[in-house]
Amino acid sequence: MKLIIQIPCFNEAGSLPETLLALPRQIAGIDTIEYLVIDDGSRDGTSEIARQWGVHHIVRHRTNRGLAAAYQSGIDAALAAGADIIVNTDADNQYDGRDIPDLVAPILEGRADIVIGDRQVRTNAHFGRGKQWLQALGSSVVQRLSRTEVTDAVSGFRAISRAAAQRIFITSRFSYTTEMLIQAGGKRMAVVSVPIRTNAPMRPSRLFRNIPHFILNTGVTMARAWAMYNPLRLFVMAGALAALAGLAPIVRFLYFFAVGEGGGHVQSLVLGGVLLMLGVISIMFGIVADLIGRNRQLLEATLERVRRIEAGLDAERGQAVAPAPLKRSA
Repeated sequence: MKLIIQIPCFNEAGSLPETLLALPRQIAGIDTIEYLVIDDGSRDGTSEIARQWGVHHIVRHRTNRGLAAAYQSGIDAALAAGADIIVNTDADNQYDGRDIPDLVAPILEGRADIVIGDRQVRTNAHFGRGKQWLQALGSSVVQRLSRTEVTDAVSGFRAISRAAAQRIFITSRFSYTTEMLIQAGGKRMAVVSVPIRTNAPMRPSRLFRNIPHFILNTGVTMARAWAMYNPLRLFVMAGALAALAGLAPIVRFLYFFAVGEGGGHVQSLVLGGVLLMLGVISIMFGIVADLIGRNRQLLEATLERVRRIEAGLDAERGQAVAPAPLKRSA
């Protein structure tokens, strides 16, 4: 059983060593533990620091492509390296590496496909009242959209099994956290949460400029991901609302027509007819979008099989590199 711990990085040369030192070297039920750094276009020598500290795998983006792209690159590289379980953690040492055994335990026990580290934000001293409230609200929304019981939806401290990783395809340009959960819920994966500890923040987040920027981008990501997996429901709901709104002016016109005053209220009939037409068109769009979604599912199944074939070929060719011991920088 091989565990690969991946760390997306962007200009993290200063904090990366402390993060690496906190990672576990042995876990019961795990035969091999390796570390993977995704250098997302850093300009401060992050990759060189990773090499000096003996990181087993390094993936480097030529330019900064964002957290979601870095996460997906890490998943692809970890699968190619033969990972049976993949853990994602942040390079700023926000998450306590001592909790990784608890994070992978539900997967080892066969109870979960994905495990999310719950930072227990409501009682966490490292989070202010405003952030606690926003996190609780956001997690409740994600719970409903994804049909999961995750209590900390935007936590980046998470573990995923090999089989689940082969079925997850991140398309967002902002963050992978909420899209991953919505995909997992749509694909009926077993997702559980475990309580974890956090360290005091070392620096402000580089993912977003401010809270409104984070809310906007996260909201767009959630809406797009949910619409991708529920297009028929989305368009039928929109069409039904438009059609119901169209019935009101039509009923109004029919009332005046019945009492002999319909000539002065034709505009109500026109408005109602337009809204009804929009409703029908929306429902038709939903049917087409649902068919496209079915085709996307077939493409995802094909990509999943390609990933498995590639992993098998890598194993046969002996492309896996023997892990080097993590060492302290001179």
